[in-house]
Amino acid sequence: METSQTSDIKNVTIIGAGILGAQIAVQAVCFDYKVKVYDNAEGAFERSVEKFQSIMAARKKGPVVPIEQWNDGISKVQTASVMANALKDADLVIEAVPEDLELKRKVFKEIDALAPSRAILASNSSTIPISRIEDAVVRPEKCLNLHFYTPVTGINLVDIMGGSQTTSEILEAGKQWISAIGCIPLTVKKEIYGFCFNRVWRSVKRQVLYMWADGFVDFRDIDRAWMVAFGLPVGPFGQMDINGLDVTYHVEMSYYLESGEERDRPPEALKAMVDGGELGVKSGKGFYTYPDPEFANPDFLKG
Repeated sequence: METSQTSDIKNVTIIGAGILGAQIAVQAVCFDYKVKVYDNAEGAFERSVEKFQSIMAARKKGPVVPIEQWNDGISKVQTASVMANALKDADLVIEAVPEDLELKRKVFKEIDALAPSRAILASNSSTIPISRIEDAVVRPEKCLNLHFYTPVTGINLVDIMGGSQTTSEILEAGKQWISAIGCIPLTVKKEIYGFCFNRVWRSVKRQVLYMWADGFVDFRDIDRAWMVAFGLPVGPFGQMDINGLDVTYHVEMSYYLESGEERDRPPEALKAMVDGGELGVKSGKGFYTYPDPEFANPDFLKG
């Protein structure tokens, strides 16, 4: 049964039109929500659409809705160049800006001042608990984490976690909305840095990056092993390319800064790739070269 808060969600605003923010927008539109996207960079949404279409092609896996519906949904997303215009009718706002705590707090404060008082405020942060952001707003009881994975079309999981003041009604509304857009909610019952699947994925990343950077195993063989063992279309290094190596590096750095342990510091080899502009799918080159990565070739698994 829908809560009144869930049934009231009709207008969704995404703040940040990067690859993941753009995907969330299209996913919601495909399930009949009115969606606006704001980004301070002109044309950001359109550029992100091109990039995540390359991601779908590389993974050889389409969206959870018919591809025609997905493509039609792209044209239905409204873009706004002024944040106030994007937020004026919002029932649910999802912040999807880069993984920087102070930036997120600043954006939340701006959203709080502009969005209707009824609006639920969610962060799509990959790691940062909403409790570290909630005191930047006057409605902490309506704040929560809704963390999507990329590509939304292939990994339709969403972590949901409340903060210190989030009401049970808001959590239930978030959970039901996630289900309503064809995604699977993963409820985090107690606050933890990195949420649910992201912590599992983080453990994988740390090990495979160590094995690659220290020269133990070629990254291609790690991906082959993963793809064969689990029957998946992409391995850890291909997935990091899809996520964006800059995003991967910043997320790994956030874990390092959180723990202060050297073993959590991302390898310099990864930083060098990012500094050199090798960001994965979004730049055309990361561990693999795009739009035709080696792992998409059927012969790749033969070694």
